[in-house]
Amino acid sequence: MAENREQEALDAYIRLLQNKGATPDMLQRRKVFLQQLMPILSKKPLDGGVYRDRVETLLDSLDKADWPLYQAVAREYYPFWTKDIKAIAALNADSGFDLAEVQWAPLEVNLKTLWNLLDKEQFSIAENWPLKAYGQALRAEGAEQTAVNTRIKLVKLQLVRLRDAPEKNHKAYRAAVDATVPLFTMRDTRQFFLLVVREFYYFWIGDPDAANYIVLGRIGAIN
Repeated sequence: MAENREQEALDAYIRLLQNKGATPDMLQRRKVFLQQLMPILSKKPLDGGVYRDRVETLLDSLDKADWPLYQAVAREYYPFWTKDIKAIAALNADSGFDLAEVQWAPLEVNLKTLWNLLDKEQFSIAENWPLKAYGQALRAEGAEQTAVNTRIKLVKLQLVRLRDAPEKNHKAYRAAVDATVPLFTMRDTRQFFLLVVREFYYFWIGDPDAANYIVLGRIGAIN
């Protein structure tokens, strides 16, 4: 019997990880998560929005302590599910698979406490540069000041979470995002946070075309 779409994607994903030296334990942890995800993806359209919704639904039923790993696995599996050969090649060439036994993660925090302190937080010149550039770009796109303020506060949260990262690169940025997402209790707010930090990433790395990645959307409540 022919394997279904999700199983074929899983097999291809696991083969690639094996070729990159993943240990049996690493593979097993990924399989456990994906074998729970696969049934709720079955017969669904190959659509990013549908995929994110299914991943969120599954995450809501799992221990938040495991979310950082599972979010990374969901990102890695997606191009295999959609059979996006170019994305798989780019992920592989860019060392997008993080198989380190020990990964950096920001310190645990109380979100409400940290959120209330952000307005008084002092930011360095290096941190302020992308903050200002992002704010200016949002205003240039026609965002109202309340929307700008909320987005800026969310990216300040991201910057604070990144401060003790051993390196300032895309892997640290993703690790900070993955560790922060579970702190939000409302799914809408988690999704909004992800949208904002995706926008801000291009300002953080100094991409001259960063403004092209802005997608103005609704404001999520912080809970």
